[in-house]
Amino acid sequence: MNYAFYDFETTGRSGTWDQIIQVGAVLVNAEFQELDRFEAKCSLRPGLVPEPGALLVNKTTPDMLRKTNLSHYGLVNQMLQTFKKWTPSIFIGYNSIGFDEEFLRKTLFKTLNDPYLTQFDGNKRGDILGLIRTAHLYYPDCVKTPTSDKGNAVFKLDQLAPLNGIEHGNAHDAIGDVIATIGIAKIIANKAPAVWKSSLMTTSKSEVNTIVQNEKLFCFNEYFYGKARPYVVTFLCFHPKYNWPQCFDLKEDPNIYLNMSMQDLKEAMKKSPKIIRSVKNNKHPIIMNPKFGENFDGYKQLGIKKLMERAEILQNNEEFKKKVSRVLEEEAQEKDDLDSQLDVEAEESIYSGGFASEQDKSNMKEFHQSEWKDKLFVADKFKDARFNYFAKRLIYEENPSILPKDMYNEIHRAIAKQILSTNDEKWNTIPKAYNELDNLRVKYEEADDQERLGMMNDLNKFLEEIENKYQDA
Repeated sequence: MNYAFYDFETTGRSGTWDQIIQVGAVLVNAEFQELDRFEAKCSLRPGLVPEPGALLVNKTTPDMLRKTNLSHYGLVNQMLQTFKKWTPSIFIGYNSIGFDEEFLRKTLFKTLNDPYLTQFDGNKRGDILGLIRTAHLYYPDCVKTPTSDKGNAVFKLDQLAPLNGIEHGNAHDAIGDVIATIGIAKIIANKAPAVWKSSLMTTSKSEVNTIVQNEKLFCFNEYFYGKARPYVVTFLCFHPKYNWPQCFDLKEDPNIYLNMSMQDLKEAMKKSPKIIRSVKNNKHPIIMNPKFGENFDGYKQLGIKKLMERAEILQNNEEFKKKVSRVLEEEAQEKDDLDSQLDVEAEESIYSGGFASEQDKSNMKEFHQSEWKDKLFVADKFKDARFNYFAKRLIYEENPSILPKDMYNEIHRAIAKQILSTNDEKWNTIPKAYNELDNLRVKYEEADDQERLGMMNDLNKFLEEIENKYQDA
């Protein structure tokens, strides 16, 4: 398959409340030869307050957000057209599954498109950040890394790329980050080929599920507290809610746990280090031959033969597997009971609000294909209140003159209430943005950074413009 490398620059860190302002994407073949590319920038959505720090990092000036002719909705449509043209591909980026992918999904959801573009129609997805961490774990000399104050390898792209001879003059520019990511991918493919080949086998949930169920034991890794940590495990069951494979860590003696009561097992499963590890089958886990685990403490002392014996004990104990599943189900239900008490806004409901009905999917197509003058009529066809809301918000942002005055005022006042709020809201507000600017100003005055101080004066004026537009609503 081809690889579609992509990257976003955004107004902040929240895929739910912030927006994409720049897209960079390059399509390459299996030999990393460029086949096509896409670049676009857009203006700021009406009613959105950007995080000043995010704009300073990606060097987006208020002038860029004011004067770019392409709207956010226009950028999404162009990007979607390109990505569909590249289908099927493996969509891949740097920390893309943790960041860019969430922006992509939620942006498509809020613009009345199928949010799971990278997992349907033959598409798959991967993440070079997880891959380079895995490659460095098993092949420490394959890549040069900076080191943190705690002695851990640092995997920030803007530091990693130049250290490994990859041109990265435009760090935090979408297309610049894509080119650097492709450079890191080439290093992994050349210097850690076993990791690269393994990574291509786990770019979809079904592939991961097949491997973990068919292999008696295998090695995978998790990353936390600044380090990648390997685990040799065997599959027990799927999580009753999240459907992630639940696997037993074979450095632990299973005989200790097999005959525990439900309550004792529940307590044991809460303790650290965990005896049960989740293989997040939708997040591109890298699954390796169990022999890779023999190089690490906890496993090399036992050896493959002993690890295999422990795996067989667990595989032959159906009652223990059921018991683990019941514990996980109880914990998930307890969490659901707490979450159900929280208010969920339409923008937050992508995972909790259910999929669009076939009728509403049809309405989405009609909405996009209709002239602006007809979109309001189509908006009222949506059965799901979320999609009716998104449709009217899009009209407000793109062509507000077609909205009846009372409907325009209702949306305008709702936005004003959100962004002028003095509470600590989930989204960014004008008071929050001013406060962030004040803190950043102190930082850059101490550093005598005249360039950023100049940008901050522009940002302050930009925030005032947004505030003035909504303060009389």
